Amino acid sequence: MASQESRLVIDQVDEVTTVSFMDRNILEETSIQQIGDEIGSLILSSSNPKILLNFENVEHLSSAALGTLITINNNVKKQGGQLRLSNIDPQIYEVFVITKLNKLFVIHDDNAAALASFK
Repeated sequence: MASQESRLVIDQVDEVTTVSFMDRNILEETSIQQIGDEIGSLILSSSNPKILLNFENVEHLSSAALGTLITINNNVKKQGGQLRLSNIDPQIYEVFVITKLNKLFVIHDDNAAALASFK
């Protein structure tokens, strides 16, 4: 099977791995699975990962994508790491509020604030 193109742009800023999404809409099961796998392997490659998920380009997230985010968060915690989210569209943020995920995740308005929040 041919390897799929990455759906993520991954950068390293000091000890923080920043992950940006190429897709405006994260809705399809296959792409969500792929994103989860890619971020999962990033988490496992570090003993206490510091990961920033930048949602700058994202306009829509499915409930399955939210489930994957919860799994990512749990895996980061298991590895003793920290996860931050930034640049979430106001409409998507509403979903985080309704589902109380805004209490589970540490969410910042922009990357600079998120990067500054890592210990």
